[in-house]
Amino acid sequence: MLSSFSASADDLPVARPGDVGMSASKLAEVDAAMEESIAQNRIAGGVVMVARNGKVVHHQAYGKRDIEADLPMQSDTIVRIYSMTKAITTAAAMMLVEEGKIEVNDPVSKYLPELAEVVVAVDGKVKPAERTMTVADLMRHTAGYSYGATGNATSDQVFRKLNIMDRDATLAQLQTKLGELPLVFEPGSDWLYGISVDVLGRVVEVVSQQPLDEFFQQRIFEPLGMEDTGFFVPADKAARFAANYNSDGKGKLTLGDDPKTSRYHDDPAFLSGGGGLVSTAGDYMRFLLMIAGGGASGGVQLMKPETVAMMTTNQLPKDVGWIKFGKEVRNGVGFGFGFNVREEMSDWDPSGRVGEYGWGGAASTHYWVSPKDNLIVITLEQVMPYQWLTELKVKGIIYDAIEN
Repeated sequence: MLSSFSASADDLPVARPGDVGMSASKLAEVDAAMEESIAQNRIAGGVVMVARNGKVVHHQAYGKRDIEADLPMQSDTIVRIYSMTKAITTAAAMMLVEEGKIEVNDPVSKYLPELAEVVVAVDGKVKPAERTMTVADLMRHTAGYSYGATGNATSDQVFRKLNIMDRDATLAQLQTKLGELPLVFEPGSDWLYGISVDVLGRVVEVVSQQPLDEFFQQRIFEPLGMEDTGFFVPADKAARFAANYNSDGKGKLTLGDDPKTSRYHDDPAFLSGGGGLVSTAGDYMRFLLMIAGGGASGGVQLMKPETVAMMTTNQLPKDVGWIKFGKEVRNGVGFGFGFNVREEMSDWDPSGRVGEYGWGGAASTHYWVSPKDNLIVITLEQVMPYQWLTELKVKGIIYDAIEN
């Protein structure tokens, strides 16, 4: 049985599961998994989209996009994708690499002079960095930047004092602050999730001589037909925007961001390449079809296959090891340029595949791509803090649905 499709997916290639070697009955188990999470009040609603061999086989919405207004989640509902923005920003930078305007091993200070003399916070003191921060460091999160909550008191304090993530500041204004922000460690010596891709977004602006939103629109969104992706929700699409909820993890959801009064209705000054976009499952599938297609999709070639291969291959130095969040080490998982990359199987995510790449966003949105299986999966919900619930519940089901 073919799952329902929205108008937003009408121009995407579609197939019945059996036509691409997947079990329709097994894939239908995703529905029960999603409905269970909704019944437990762990999520308000969600969207799951699955493609194999470049064709969409499942695109279904579940539950509510707005509990208070009693509005159903729809397959073309617009959601905050937060850090799923990072892959798009990195793709933009890699397009400029292809054009010879950026080298991945260039010092970031070549484009942002404020970073010519960065400092590192060590034992409550700051000292000049001994290593050079490169563009590659920004793309793979080895630059030494954080989100201001690392436990490194010196760096965290300055992060807050400078109001680094000020939504009312432009990326050019962010650039002026960066020279004052101590790094948490020497560039290239460790992995830490933080503002690196926001800094990368400013590099894209400087090199292209375009605002980041304009570059995205002209070079990525328009060519791929991503009509519902941007840094804000325009008035004519506001009715499709989902609420964002806070979860206590025990079955209680409270409204966190009301779609009627959300700041996302306003065009922001801060074009966050690390987490600023809203999108839909269909739009993000267009982007991932391009990535999985070696830089090409729907007759449009945005990047070369070798560029995409670089992005989706682990780029971490061997002495850095696997990626980590605090004390949680994600064994077997490295990081490419814009994507995490599964290098080995481990207990951290036993249902994953070696070679799988993907990422997620703060409101519990997820995606992954398995080149071995020619599979792309997107799961969207709007719940904070970030939870793995949906991916963990449906991942094994979807992989088990592959028959040949």
